[in-house]
Amino acid sequence: MITASRRLLPSTGALAAFDAVARLGSFSGAADELSLTQGAVSRQISGLEDQLGVMLFERTSRGVGLTAAGVDYAKSIGNALSLIRSASLKAMTKTHNDQLNLAILPTFGTRWLMPRIPRFVARRPEITLNFATRIGIFDFEKDGIDMAIHIGLADWPGAECTFLMDEMVAPVASAAFMEAHPIARAEDLGALPLLHMASRPGAWTHWFQSLGLRDAPSQGMRFEQFSSVAQACIAGLGVALMPLFLIESELRNGEIVQAFPHQVRSPSAYYAVAPVAKTDSRPVAMFRAWLVEEIGRYRDEPYFA
Repeated sequence: MITASRRLLPSTGALAAFDAVARLGSFSGAADELSLTQGAVSRQISGLEDQLGVMLFERTSRGVGLTAAGVDYAKSIGNALSLIRSASLKAMTKTHNDQLNLAILPTFGTRWLMPRIPRFVARRPEITLNFATRIGIFDFEKDGIDMAIHIGLADWPGAECTFLMDEMVAPVASAAFMEAHPIARAEDLGALPLLHMASRPGAWTHWFQSLGLRDAPSQGMRFEQFSSVAQACIAGLGVALMPLFLIESELRNGEIVQAFPHQVRSPSAYYAVAPVAKTDSRPVAMFRAWLVEEIGRYRDEPYFA
């Protein structure tokens, strides 16, 4: 006698057969996919229908089709089997428990961190890095993240914040723009189109006030991504207030130049953040130590300020 709980848990073989027939609309096609005989697939389906007490397929002279109950069951079973396959693949390929799910900021990740990641991989090949893009504070446990690179203040609830570096910003533009709009004094910037980052609405005001000047004029385009601001500068659309370390390549090749030699420390800083429960885990500790070391190495590079 099959117990109620057992009846609700068909064998994976039966479920795989059902999923294949449902997708392919054919017992023979399912048999080929599963490397079984057509008779074996048919027996699996019949056994599954007997176990559930529900007809899942309509068998006619023209072929086989799902019943209404079969359509609903196929949707759920397809998702469940996909999860099982993913979990099995993860278990098979995870030879170590040393995996680090790391949340990175888009521009920081692509422009600063990724070019340096090969050094970490070479040093710690046993640690598998998985990257996700996140902006702002989020729920580590809900998102399945072990560690994050954060810009802001060291005020992440329930987490340990390790200071990485401050951010120095300065006005930049294309060389051609600067040639057409020479700047002798900081006040001259007020007459030029100023490009703004939507995520940092007070950046220009902070920069002008650091020189004892009135608030920055509000005219100018507004952008969501630093990469778009950099391209706008290169295109000669105006002057942007940019973190210098995020435009190293443009500064080196001359696509972008400093418009005025006054740098300001941004009110926000970069931190490596990990939930308290994971701050001492091996992957987190290893990556955090390496990251701090890389920051130290970077301080000796030409465009660090």
